[in-house]
Amino acid sequence: MITREQAFSLIKEHVTNNNIVKHMLALEVLMAGVYDELEKKGYTREELGGTKEEWMMAGLLHDADYCENVPMEEQGIQITRWAKEKGYIIPENVAYAMAAHNWHNTKTEPKTLMDWTIFMGDSLTGLIVAAALVLPSRKLAEVTPQTVLNRFKEKSFAKGTRREDIQTCKEKIGLSLEEFVKISLEAMQKISADLGL
Repeated sequence: MITREQAFSLIKEHVTNNNIVKHMLALEVLMAGVYDELEKKGYTREELGGTKEEWMMAGLLHDADYCENVPMEEQGIQITRWAKEKGYIIPENVAYAMAAHNWHNTKTEPKTLMDWTIFMGDSLTGLIVAAALVLPSRKLAEVTPQTVLNRFKEKSFAKGTRREDIQTCKEKIGLSLEEFVKISLEAMQKISADLGL
């Protein structure tokens, strides 16, 4: 499988917006946090749809093709092609999850726990960052799960957040909204320096 170092070489080559890089780092750790929780709950690797490393790689690379020259219906798919051109191996389940994160455009519907987590986590990371940015300190350390849940209820806050998709977390990945938010926030807080928050 592609290494993290190889993944970063692709990111450096194709991603010029540092905020997108931070978003990918956030989704990488969110994926790790959710994987750990689901594994604790007894889900098998087959049910999870991959290894922890595969979950993290899908999160890290999912937006590495988010740029002007890639149409939205290819975003999440083109990165796999670029990786193959470099001789990097992206497992099928990782490629599928990356395409599924943008399924409203790619028409690649999420199937596994990994697919659903990346799809919902993609939007949740943005809400968590927005919740930090409106604080005077702009620090993730001061954001609580309740802060995020309160902001989640405010439809006018971070309007681009796909709340209706995130709310399917209990049905799709077996975590309540409260659990999903807590796990995601705590994972992101661990890398707050990398996120500039």
